[in-house]
Amino acid sequence: MSAAPSLRPAPVLRPRVAEDLAARLARSAAATGAGRDLRTADVDDWLAQRARAHRFRVERVPLGRLDGWSFADGTGNLVHHTGRFFSVEGLSVTLGEGPVRSWQQPIIRQPEVGILGILAKEFDGVLHFLMQAKMEPGNRNVLQLSPTVQATRSNYSTVHRGAKVKYLEYFTGPRRGQVHADVLQSEHGSWFYRKANRNMLVEVGEDTEAPPDEDFCWLTLGQIGELLRRDNLVNMDARTVIACFPPVHSFPGALLTDAELQSWFTVERSRHDVDIRRIPLDEVEGWTRGEDVVEHTDGRYFRVVGVRVEAGNREVSRWDQPLLEPVGTGVTAFLYRRIGGIPHLLVHAKVEAGFLDTVELAPTVQANPGNWRHLPPEDRPPFLELALDPPAGRVRYAVVHSEEGGRFLNAESRYLFIETDDSQTPLDPPPGYQWATPGQLKALTAHGHYVNVQARTLLSCIDAGAVQL
Repeated sequence: MSAAPSLRPAPVLRPRVAEDLAARLARSAAATGAGRDLRTADVDDWLAQRARAHRFRVERVPLGRLDGWSFADGTGNLVHHTGRFFSVEGLSVTLGEGPVRSWQQPIIRQPEVGILGILAKEFDGVLHFLMQAKMEPGNRNVLQLSPTVQATRSNYSTVHRGAKVKYLEYFTGPRRGQVHADVLQSEHGSWFYRKANRNMLVEVGEDTEAPPDEDFCWLTLGQIGELLRRDNLVNMDARTVIACFPPVHSFPGALLTDAELQSWFTVERSRHDVDIRRIPLDEVEGWTRGEDVVEHTDGRYFRVVGVRVEAGNREVSRWDQPLLEPVGTGVTAFLYRRIGGIPHLLVHAKVEAGFLDTVELAPTVQANPGNWRHLPPEDRPPFLELALDPPAGRVRYAVVHSEEGGRFLNAESRYLFIETDDSQTPLDPPPGYQWATPGQLKALTAHGHYVNVQARTLLSCIDAGAVQL
């Protein structure tokens, strides 16, 4: 196995038209089994090797004993002594419709914009993508495949006085490659308040020389697709960037035109009566704050916990931080059917309290079942039971993926594509739901705050060939 390379500034690339890039991405998606550095079958051994090469440890620590963190006087907000990184505050939410019209909750506020960037390069005529074996304290299995760069502004501006972020220069400052994608996208709207990251794809020249860096490797898009069929292997940040790649597949023949879909979504955004206010963490009703943890009085939803981290290959080798720990495993599913012979996904215009624009397009089902069991069946999310107990032989994809491991502890959801028919998902769906082709959703990922992070995970599985509809 050859060592994975780092890069030096690339020469200016010749311009490429979008159709050319789409064909090159499709060729990379078709390249499975092996790439420039690794066979797909050897990725597990490579990750295990990287885990042995560094010291990793995550220990739970009471919130009151976190080094550098404290509950602020007057608000009770959980904040870092520098005033940077992020804080845990309170949110008060009132909706104009739905079974639950109002609630309060803790939420992570991280106003700075981070960078999620993947470098691409051709080897033997096939695009490869530089992926990182990255430790995140919230990952159940510690190391997962991450983008080339995954960093908050506090990280890459070295507020922590640690090492510089590798390859950052390809995504900031003077351009050292060709930018194929650069778009602001939201993160989890139920757990983050208006959080956004730049999702970037940058290609470097074929003749770029590359000394080795052992925590990175080049993989084809098809290899990433093979790994997306595995539980907890390709991290959330890599999945969202891949979803923002220019389209690999074409899905013509949509039930609605692009203008009709856009109009429907605009109506959905404008019709909701929503009041969202930041409040002090001390004032959040229904939650208790102890020395160890912040949690809901009924034990549902999530808790805020503290961890002490050691990571030998991170910019800082030791730190403390809070993490949000969900209660239970989520279920995230696109129900789909063929309409006129073309696959269509049933999308949900979903209100989430932390979104910048209140509503984004989400999968058909996006829920933690345990959070809804106390409500009568008619008040639970539509199609939830179908996602939990799909018809035999109709599941086209089912994999457990981790959510963002830098802020969430053991946060996992079972991601699914389930084929349906008119008896389960009619052409005229319930209010808030609509049919769209994967291509229509892909086109919207070129714009910020349209397609939510869970839907982008499922789109990445289509792009990389992990699922065939």
